[in-house]
Amino acid sequence: MDDHAGFRAFARALLEAEGFDVVAEAADGTSALYAAERLDPQIVLLDIVLPDLDGFEVCARLTGGGRQRPAVVLTSSRDATAYRDRLNRSAARGFIPKDRLSGTALLALAG
Repeated sequence: MDDHAGFRAFARALLEAEGFDVVAEAADGTSALYAAERLDPQIVLLDIVLPDLDGFEVCARLTGGGRQRPAVVLTSSRDATAYRDRLNRSAARGFIPKDRLSGTALLALAG
C-alpha cells in the first residue's frame, strides 16, 4: 500500500518475481483497510506516508483487537531513524527501507 504508483508497480513486480502472490494495491490508508478486510492477506507492506491515514494508523487498525493477521511491515523512502519511537510502539513486524525491499527481507520480518 503506497501512494506512489511507480513504487507499487516496482514492489508488485519484485515480489511476484520472488514467488509472492500480490492480491491488491492501494494508494491510501482507507483503501488499504478496505482491501485488507475484503481479502484477508497474510502480509501487508505498508508505506508510512499516505495521503489520508498514515501507515501507523492503518497498522493499528489492521492489528487491533489482538488479531494475528495480517503481518504488517512498514516501509518508507526515509530512514528508520526518522520514525524510531513510533516504530517501537507500533504493532508492525518491522521496517524495510524502500530501496532495500526484497522478498527475503519481507519474509524475515513477517515470518
